[in-house]
Amino acid sequence: MKVRLTVAQALVRFLSVQYSERDDQRQKLFAGCFGIFGHGNVAGVGQALLQSELADPDALPYILARNEQAMVHTAAAFARTTNRLQTYACTASIGPGSTNMITGAALATVNRLPVLLLPSDTFATRIATPVLQELENLGAGDISVNDAFRPVSRYFDRVSRPEQLPSALLNAMRVLTDPVETGAVTVALPQDVQAEAFDWPEELFAEREWHVARPLPETTILDQAAELIRTSRRPLIVAGGGVAYSGANDVLRTFAEATGIPVGESQAGKGSLPYDHPQSLGAIGSTGTTAANAIAESADLVIGIGTRYADFTTASRTAFQNPDVRFVNLNVARFDGGKHAGLPVVADAREALTALTAKLNGWSVEDEYRAESLQLAQEWDAIVERTYNPPAEVTGKLAAGLLTQGEVLGCVNELSDPRDVVVCAAGSMPGDLHKLWRTRDGKGYHVEYGYSCMGYEIAGGIGVRLGAPDRDVFVMVGDGSYLMMATELVTAVQENVKVIVVLVQNHGFASIGALSESLGSQRFGTSYRYRSGDGRLDGDYLPVDLAANARSLGVEVIEVDGRAELEKAIGIAKAAAGPMVIHVRTDPLIGAPDSESWWDVPVSEVSTLESTSTARAAYEESKAGQRAYMAPVTYTREVDD
Repeated sequence: MKVRLTVAQALVRFLSVQYSERDDQRQKLFAGCFGIFGHGNVAGVGQALLQSELADPDALPYILARNEQAMVHTAAAFARTTNRLQTYACTASIGPGSTNMITGAALATVNRLPVLLLPSDTFATRIATPVLQELENLGAGDISVNDAFRPVSRYFDRVSRPEQLPSALLNAMRVLTDPVETGAVTVALPQDVQAEAFDWPEELFAEREWHVARPLPETTILDQAAELIRTSRRPLIVAGGGVAYSGANDVLRTFAEATGIPVGESQAGKGSLPYDHPQSLGAIGSTGTTAANAIAESADLVIGIGTRYADFTTASRTAFQNPDVRFVNLNVARFDGGKHAGLPVVADAREALTALTAKLNGWSVEDEYRAESLQLAQEWDAIVERTYNPPAEVTGKLAAGLLTQGEVLGCVNELSDPRDVVVCAAGSMPGDLHKLWRTRDGKGYHVEYGYSCMGYEIAGGIGVRLGAPDRDVFVMVGDGSYLMMATELVTAVQENVKVIVVLVQNHGFASIGALSESLGSQRFGTSYRYRSGDGRLDGDYLPVDLAANARSLGVEVIEVDGRAELEKAIGIAKAAAGPMVIHVRTDPLIGAPDSESWWDVPVSEVSTLESTSTARAAYEESKAGQRAYMAPVTYTREVDD
């Protein structure tokens, strides 16, 4: 039997009957489709979505976005919240509509999050070329702007004929549901092909279930890993995002309690253990706690679980200073498992930890090491407490109504529920949240720090709430990121997606300002100021009214002046039924406590500025501590007589 549909109609019908399955739990793979229509997709995918909605509104619900990059961020955040078992499709018109999605695609691929992108393309027939918004390439006739998606997509295809659609879609589903290969998947659709009719086999539209695998570890490799752990004296776990995606939090807790091995967390892995668990050291690396970084410095074995060892996690490869340090890496991807010349235990994190716990039955680190780790963690928590509730010598320096950023984070942390989610992505707050946020729930922390994309916050917060509608979502965003992509507040209002946006006004880029100062560049170009009489951007602050801007987008706004008003505003927002914005002002010059770590950002080797020359000398001193981590793993195997 054949079914006559357009390419776009066939696409929408196919997507509506795709399911993912893991551990016998089945869910729709696509919760819906975000889109912004233009001449490239309005008559194709747009018409197909309308036809689908009229027939069955729940088949593939359409959500109107305001920015193409933002809708990809929302889809990625939703996918992360649902442990990569669900996602959204995103459709855009040709030209700028489609290329606006490229940054979102890069973010999804860097973070290994499944999103399906459907950029519209120019005419496959080329009969009217060049059409509106078409880029003419002088050296090749088959290139369009959508080819720019290739390097930031895990899979790319262009459907130039209807017959190509089935293979493109099946390959797309394969990649989206593969925990190793997943990322952005791009299927470019020429606008004339979208509207072209074809006789499709009925089998194309049968329900399909895509199994998300849990690869098991090899016994021989697992034995080696267990032996390396048994012979170590100061082992350390680095928990990454793979712990959450695997649902391995409880198994990790059991493993850590049984062995006494302390746990440091990457940005994606934060929340792997509750902040007050005896084995929890909190954040590790450049934005880590002094506790995690102190243990990391002397660790003789690092057990990476679901981490890709980003430069912030390893403090640009200065975190682990023990000359005999070795690595055991539990990871579903062999690419990450082999990093730092480690022993790759290629397996699902939950399955590998379960098997390793059994192998190590009865083994534990020494009591002194447990006590040392716990003491360091408690000392750091006391620093967090002073940051949340700063003493008079700090608050006394603040102008009337201003708070420190640490105070703002502390208020939100202490007045939110344990299952509430904090969302952030760029600026100074991700680093502060990493080291300071007291995570109480495995899904309570959502900071995008693989691509650290300014503007992700509000769009990402919407995705988190869509994926976890029973949790309040606190979006922490500075004025710099807010100004880049605030328009998705309109989408939150339209869909009544409750997000609580804590908008921090500090008149510029606090994070880069502090980094600039540390690198000898004197916070140049990081403040929102008028140009002064001598032509420099160092005049008075600009009179930008972000609260009024948010109100103009249809959301309710509370402006707070001081801590008492902030605490009251959080209570009001928690009780509200729809999206809210809390506007608060902070002093950008009062930073968070130091992690006693480093991040490699090169400083100018020569300069006429004394500040830069001084910073260069400090840079060279820190860089001397970088290591290659190339030593091979060795272990002792008992041999029967």
